[in-house]
Amino acid sequence: MSSGKPTILVTGGAGYIGSHTVLALLQAGYDVVVLDNLVYGHRDLLEKVLQIELVVGDTADRALLDQIFQTHDIAAVMHFSAYAYVGESVTDPAKYYRNNVLGTLTLLEAMLAASVKKFVFSSTCATYGVPEVVPIPENHPQNPINPYGATKLMVERILSDFDVAYSLKSVRFRYFNAAGADPNGLLGEDHNPETHLIPLVLLTALGKREYISIFGTDYPTPDGTCIRDYIHVSDLADAHVLGLEYLLKGSDSEVFNLGNGSGFSVREVIAAAEQVTGVTIPVQESDRRPGDPPSLIGSSEKARKILGWQPQYPSIKDIVFHAWQWHQQRHKDEC
Repeated sequence: MSSGKPTILVTGGAGYIGSHTVLALLQAGYDVVVLDNLVYGHRDLLEKVLQIELVVGDTADRALLDQIFQTHDIAAVMHFSAYAYVGESVTDPAKYYRNNVLGTLTLLEAMLAASVKKFVFSSTCATYGVPEVVPIPENHPQNPINPYGATKLMVERILSDFDVAYSLKSVRFRYFNAAGADPNGLLGEDHNPETHLIPLVLLTALGKREYISIFGTDYPTPDGTCIRDYIHVSDLADAHVLGLEYLLKGSDSEVFNLGNGSGFSVREVIAAAEQVTGVTIPVQESDRRPGDPPSLIGSSEKARKILGWQPQYPSIKDIVFHAWQWHQQRHKDEC
């Protein structure tokens, strides 16, 4: 049964942030079609948990895109289907430029052919590079230091040009460290390989890893470890729905940072995980990794002011608790 609200195409909707945004869209009454090539996405989260239509395919497949736009009355596109491993982008940049840039360009051209001109883009704070000021505002210079950030910046520039040339309106969200899981336990973070701190800490608590590595203990921060801005994935998802509704009202293109506005150190995250799990988590201290800035925190005042966005779960303890619920459920059969 139709909700009365328009249909939204979500690319990468079987992934971590994409699936949480699909859930938020469904809860807001939208009809959703998901396109995902399942390289990193999870079919079961969409078909069993959310029970919505999944089209398995790639954003580089123009014929498939044309078919989706012909068979569905798509009002807007939310785009999450990017490769996002920074280290891999350095060793295999071709993979990242092909998928993140060419795949997006193909998608945008298919949208224009179907007269769909509203686009919500999952960008990243990696477009800023090493911050000159903290918290980072949206007008901070964009000087990415890895191919992943460069591909996202290139798409942002494409979107600016497409706005001028074709009146394609976009909202670009640059966000920081997505973390946590759906508070009701429906969805969560399940990457392979896993590189994010919070799931790595929790996998250590579950006995899936021997220890958690701390890369650098001599940073100019209160406890010597890196500080990062962790933002609850459900708060990110809510922001994307607000960005969509901003475009559906006919607003102009805009860019927003999404972050907590405050950061947590590696040691603070580990301490929160020990509190939540009741487990002492083994730690191995290592040298700094090249390219890791001491502190990355974003200013999200603009999103709060223009979109009315208000994070519901700013506490690191809440973020870790929701992630812990998910990981216990996801790995219970393996224990």
